[in-house]
Amino acid sequence: MKLLVGLGNPGREYERTRHNVGWLVLDEIASAARASLDRKKFGAELGEAEIDGVRTLLLKPQTYMNLSGEAVGPAARFYKIEPKDVVVVHDELDLDFGRVQIKVGGGHGGHNGIRSVISHLGSPDFVRIRVGIGRPGGKKEVVGHVLGGFDKKESEELPFVLGRAADAVRCVLKNDPLRCMNEFNKRS
Repeated sequence: MKLLVGLGNPGREYERTRHNVGWLVLDEIASAARASLDRKKFGAELGEAEIDGVRTLLLKPQTYMNLSGEAVGPAARFYKIEPKDVVVVHDELDLDFGRVQIKVGGGHGGHNGIRSVISHLGSPDFVRIRVGIGRPGGKKEVVGHVLGGFDKKESEELPFVLGRAADAVRCVLKNDPLRCMNEFNKRS
């Protein structure tokens, strides 16, 4: 079994923000698999799906982003899922908008949601699907950018971006992540 986690913030004001792109990708995957996240457990919305023949637990932490690990760690332990079988989808400031990259292990790169997941899993050795949201001009603009909605151009491109990120997720669920990195991490 794999654990697929989408990172985001609860609340209507965050629904269509850049910081919630992990949830948007998870919704895309759940919809394609005809799965619903209809259970509430571990401080998260939880569902199960068969995705390309892989039994997958879908998890949307309902804590704020910085506390996401509080749901991920207990869920992984309860279902006896090793960190290498955890896939986390999240926004990434350091990638141009729309760019999708796969990463295995490593540090948190300043992302507080990833920092929390590492802390509560007790390991950085999980797969990350990084969805680029771009970095604004200055440090003072980061919070407004991350918590802001998509602009007109981004909104037009968003369905393609969510589809590409969902394809990356499906790839790592059924293949060696390194193979998927070769496919998705190259610049197009």
